[in-house]
Amino acid sequence: MENEKIEIKPDQTSDASKKEQVEEMFNNIAQRYDFLNRFLSMGIDKGWRKKAINSLKPINPKLILDVATGTGDLAIAALKLNPDKIIGVDISELMLDVGREKILKLNLDQVIELRKGDSENLRFENNYFDAITVAFGVRNFENLQLGIDEMYRVLKPGGRIAILEFSKIKTFPFNHIYNFYFSNILPFFGGLISNSKNAYTYLPESVKHFPEGKDFTAYLDRSGFKQTNIQPLTFGICSLYTAVK
Repeated sequence: MENEKIEIKPDQTSDASKKEQVEEMFNNIAQRYDFLNRFLSMGIDKGWRKKAINSLKPINPKLILDVATGTGDLAIAALKLNPDKIIGVDISELMLDVGREKILKLNLDQVIELRKGDSENLRFENNYFDAITVAFGVRNFENLQLGIDEMYRVLKPGGRIAILEFSKIKTFPFNHIYNFYFSNILPFFGGLISNSKNAYTYLPESVKHFPEGKDFTAYLDRSGFKQTNIQPLTFGICSLYTAVK
């Protein structure tokens, strides 16, 4: 597939690997990341996270892994499931530092633990977690299939996965409005506020080339996941992917 051949990196002119560039990019914008998320999404992302967490309610998970946790927003949202433990992993230490500060202020550090880790080389044993969540992180994997395979490996049989990722709106006229915002407004304000031009030009490019919909669930199928489902959210700006091991 064409999407598999194109590797979109924050800086296409750099010889550094995508993983190295993504780590540096998020370290650079960590202090402004939460504000930009709320500002640029107009708060809609909170509703998306709620839907992802609600999709896990039927299995009542007690041990949850949040992959590419960033500043921990989805891990914090997952507390509504009343788990015993949530572990978040991310390659950006500075994003994790911001998340740890939030967790300490909320007195949640006994339940939520954030660790630096590679999503494509998870330091956990097989069949360990009841549920796995990812919010807007799989798009940044250097090797998408390897990342999915790792999540499958550490998930218990019968466990569920919930993945949020941006999609491309196809319905007129929303597609034209969204494309203009995503390709012009968002990179301008994102770059201005974060002082990182690459981060918010990389975002629309990475979404443009991401294998969405059934192209993405094909990766889940190859790993061994069953009952894969796609739920478009907010006119298709975002999609919630769920599956069972």
